[in-house]
Amino acid sequence: MSSHDRIDIQEPTFGAGIWHFGRYVDRYATDGYGPPVDTLAAIDLAGQVGDLSVVDLTFPFDPPDLPVEEVRAALDRNGLRAIAVTPEIYTRRFVKGAFTNPDAGVRREAIELVSRAAEVARLLGCDYVKLWPGQDGWDYPFQVDHSEIWRFSVEGVRELASTFPDLRFAIEYKPREPRNTMVFSSAAKTLLAIDEIGLPNVGVLLDFGHSLYGGESPADAARLAMSRGRLFAIDVNDNHRGWDDDMIVGSVHLTETFEFFHALREARWEGVWQLDQFPFREDSVEAARAGIRVMKSIHRALGLLDHDALTAAQRAQDALAAQRVVQRALLSAMADQ
Repeated sequence: MSSHDRIDIQEPTFGAGIWHFGRYVDRYATDGYGPPVDTLAAIDLAGQVGDLSVVDLTFPFDPPDLPVEEVRAALDRNGLRAIAVTPEIYTRRFVKGAFTNPDAGVRREAIELVSRAAEVARLLGCDYVKLWPGQDGWDYPFQVDHSEIWRFSVEGVRELASTFPDLRFAIEYKPREPRNTMVFSSAAKTLLAIDEIGLPNVGVLLDFGHSLYGGESPADAARLAMSRGRLFAIDVNDNHRGWDDDMIVGSVHLTETFEFFHALREARWEGVWQLDQFPFREDSVEAARAGIRVMKSIHRALGLLDHDALTAAQRAQDALAAQRVVQRALLSAMADQ
């Protein structure tokens, strides 16, 4: 088979953060863009998508006293599996930080919350616990001792990974929001922290939109993490680079999204293609279907890509030739959907 022929690639597993199916609130619509959606209702909505296999669950559940057995039953009846649990270490309680809070007692509360989430992850057979310490960082010059909050972050994650050596912990980095600057703000900085933590069960969750928003090339960031064996998971969405808009996959940066998945394929990365979209004004089930439809087209395009021609263009650093190869495969695949 020549490189011009279609290459059959096993279709990836598709997933979504359970918040994709929740209620969205902002500072203008403080009463929300829809009715409240609890954990079980969100799982039932995810089950309506049709192509989802796994979900990432936030913890504590809604309501907080919801038994794990009921969550498992809801997953089972919808043909879903929990791939991860994301502890909510970014809420009002942790407004001054979770791992980096100046109050040692609050830092301990954060560790205990993640520990409870890890126990739930064990019960549900999850692949990893996601850490998104969104309140860990600073807002003003001189507000923090940078060395101290770095140490707090490293020590906090190290303690958790040491306590639960059978679980993987995936750090989701982001340049800013809700803090003006976050401790884990880039792929490179997060990998430096992971190297300092020094444990094999700590890695990166690369959110495509966070990488765009942070001025990275998501494909380059993915290759950096994969070269160190630390790319544990991905979340996929899109934005206008000025904010973490969490739009439908490929709706703005389609070519960069294709390059991102091409980088994953070249490195033989086999993780879940997972949605992290926020459909404020769109139907959540249809938004998930739209994102998966784009990812399926990208998957088809990977099989149509003329690898010999692309390799030749890249070795010559010929941007126009590379674009022709990429556009031919991508537009052909999109026309088939």
